[in-house]
Amino acid sequence: MEIGISTASFFGRQLTEDTFDIIKELGFATCEVFLTTFSEYRESFAKLVNERKNGLNIYSIHTLNQQFEPELYNMMPRTREDCESIFKQAARAAGILGAKYYTFHGPARLRGRNYVFDYQRLGTRTEELCALLKSESGCCELSYENVSWAFFYQPEFFAKLREISPSIKACLDIKQAMQSGLHALDFLECMKGRLVNVHLCDYDELGQLSVPGKGIFDFTELFVRLADIGYDGPLMMELYSKNYNNYEDIREGREYLLECLEKARQKLLL
Repeated sequence: MEIGISTASFFGRQLTEDTFDIIKELGFATCEVFLTTFSEYRESFAKLVNERKNGLNIYSIHTLNQQFEPELYNMMPRTREDCESIFKQAARAAGILGAKYYTFHGPARLRGRNYVFDYQRLGTRTEELCALLKSESGCCELSYENVSWAFFYQPEFFAKLREISPSIKACLDIKQAMQSGLHALDFLECMKGRLVNVHLCDYDELGQLSVPGKGIFDFTELFVRLADIGYDGPLMMELYSKNYNNYEDIREGREYLLECLEKARQKLLL
């Protein structure tokens, strides 16, 4: 496991293409690229990012999902196909960047509505999207992230979806687990064998988010438990720009996570 970072951590402070020198200077070697708007899904922008990435390994991409992802499951062909065209652009961008995974949110849940999921339809459609992503990118797989306001906010959803969609992978987001009223560890069993990415952020007793090391989350325990289920991928810091004061805070967060990772390794040797 290694500590990486998402360019989403700089959204609102820096343009996507201007983040890579900062990320490199802060000591990271691996990142997730957050593509923030329609123009950033274009081939020309992906080529610009490739030129500007400063030797960083782009492990995954993440779009501003709610622009189009929910309608990829729409029952109406015209609506669905329009959004597929955007999805294909993002897939081709992933291919240009050499990203292994696309972090996916899928449909959102509306407040006050009682959902009864048709897992057969959702799983079949998700498998179609996995195939479409792979064919358009040539290298990228779909990684479904737990999100408090989306369909996948509880472990049960992914546990049932994976039965229908053999290609779907998982991304664990610890802050989103907390915002769903759960703990990140609650998701490990359903993601076991499919987990390919982890998003890290700290939080306090009131749920206020912060840089790792400034809250109450036990990262050492998480890293031990991840190792127990065979996970050996990146651990991506994903912050909101208001969660830190300056870039030195991010550097300190990375150093704290490295310390936790070393503690986890020592525990695993006992």
